[in-house]
Amino acid sequence: MAFLEFNAVSKRFPGVVALDGVSFAVARGSCHALIGENGAGKSTLGKILAGVHAADGGEVRLDGRVIAPATPLAARALGIAMVHQELAFCPNLSVAENLCLGDLPQGAGGWVDRGAMRTRARAMLAGIGAELDVDAPMESLSTGKEQLAQIAAAIGTGARILVMDEPTSSLSAGETQDLFRRVRELRARGITIIYVSHRLEELFALCDAITVLRDGRHVSTGPIAATDANRIVAQMIGRELEARHPRHLDRAPGPERLRVEGLCSPGRFADIALGLRAGEIVGLAGLVGAGRSEVAQAIFGLDPKSTGKVTVDGRPLRPRSIAAALAARIGLVPEDRKRQGLILSLNCRENTTLAALPQLTRGGWVRRGMERALAERYARRLRVKAPSLEAIAAGLSGGNQQKLALAKWLARDCDILIVDEPTRGVDVGAKAEIYQLLDELAAEGKALLVISSELPELIGLCGRILVMRAGRLAGEIPRADFSESALMRLMAGV
Repeated sequence: MAFLEFNAVSKRFPGVVALDGVSFAVARGSCHALIGENGAGKSTLGKILAGVHAADGGEVRLDGRVIAPATPLAARALGIAMVHQELAFCPNLSVAENLCLGDLPQGAGGWVDRGAMRTRARAMLAGIGAELDVDAPMESLSTGKEQLAQIAAAIGTGARILVMDEPTSSLSAGETQDLFRRVRELRARGITIIYVSHRLEELFALCDAITVLRDGRHVSTGPIAATDANRIVAQMIGRELEARHPRHLDRAPGPERLRVEGLCSPGRFADIALGLRAGEIVGLAGLVGAGRSEVAQAIFGLDPKSTGKVTVDGRPLRPRSIAAALAARIGLVPEDRKRQGLILSLNCRENTTLAALPQLTRGGWVRRGMERALAERYARRLRVKAPSLEAIAAGLSGGNQQKLALAKWLARDCDILIVDEPTRGVDVGAKAEIYQLLDELAAEGKALLVISSELPELIGLCGRILVMRAGRLAGEIPRADFSESALMRLMAGV
């Protein structure tokens, strides 16, 4: 008998079928990969198991018994917990308060027993071998440490099944390796893990079996040792994924569009100098904390303490001015699309045209016909999968939200585009589409600065790569000398 079974599970949201009769089984004590394109239904299935959503049809069986947890607390009582992609904590509360939030220990008079709360929190962290200050505010922790706290909260409540949704999407390389070690330890203790990720190399390193979903339907389930990356990708997207040579590299870059000299920000970075020419994609690499995103924000005018000189087409840009950057046709797609790239409560049309509103407005009124036509144009170009342009951005998959964040700046027709982590949390099919789009933009003559933690991404896209280390530029590598080892040596200072 299978430990965990999904039998013909279906789920519909307004305008979209998220799951359509999905059936497969998960073995006890295994690490089971769940993979598919953005919008394939992976997170929805995990949330049904964890009591966040209720299935519209079908059933879930645990040890042969039908279960239908109506809330996360009900799922917890069954031994099921979820580590969400977007970490689900109260940032202003302490680590101990967050870990015990669902069951605060009470003392005399019904008051919270803070000593008992701290003791319980320390025990939960010790249960996964983590050491954190339980009195520290959650917002003071790094993403990797927040991830540990979320795992501790799940395991500390007696979870037998742990759903991990894109657990490494915001982690550094070191934090990722630490997470892998803990996942292996949990599996060795008999905990069943459903591991949702777009990163194929992680799945082959960690998982025993793999299930592929496509458009809400089950495609295959089997031992991960019996498949390979190419087959998985073909199953996910329904076609073979072709390797493409960037077209913009076949043309010589045009004149210099952006020049940065002596850019500094106290405690963040110093003496940054770089140039960006029309028709080229320049990569910016570095370890987490090297200052890459901070440099991008300063160029765009977001750093009030920055000093130095930024010129566009030979004309100096007014320092620390977002308005001046916009007037110079610079766009910035930020690293955090949910907090900085989009307004999640607005719909697809409104998000797409947000940066272009000055061009769409007459007498203080938005010309709706022009706005809708512009949004439709870029939704088609980026292949945004949404029920309609009026669909709320919060309801889209991560990959389609990323496409909206890009569409916002394309709709403004920026000549210089800074893209920070263009494919974070995006599936392989959407990655290929975004790579093709960035290549097309460069081929059209736009100048792109691409920041990425994925070295293969930069190696595949860029004509040259700048490397930052500890807030300074450590060097530049031309395409002829590209290799992951050469980049890592510069990044680590070896």
